[in-house]
Amino acid sequence: MKEIKYSTLGRNTFLTSFLAGTLLLIVYLITKAHFLLIFGFYFVIIAAVANMLVLLYELLEFLTDIPDKKSSGNSVLLLLVNIPITILYLFIIFNSNP
Repeated sequence: MKEIKYSTLGRNTFLTSFLAGTLLLIVYLITKAHFLLIFGFYFVIIAAVANMLVLLYELLEFLTDIPDKKSSGNSVLLLLVNIPITILYLFIIFNSNP
């Protein structure tokens, strides 16, 4: 079975967004500190913009760079995984507040 290849930029952007968002969610669920909701909201906005810029870059690479388009295409799919994860985390936060 072949190893799935991702571009370094796409993989690192995904991992940074995912791990930071997960850490924020876990800390909020443990502490219930409301300032984390505000901080998390701004994080989601900044991460969405950053992910969208990297997604567009990877998509352009996928469409223009013939020899290495597989890793860019895989990175596009990896970055798109952040969308349902964010929706799930928002659902958890909305249902955890009394």
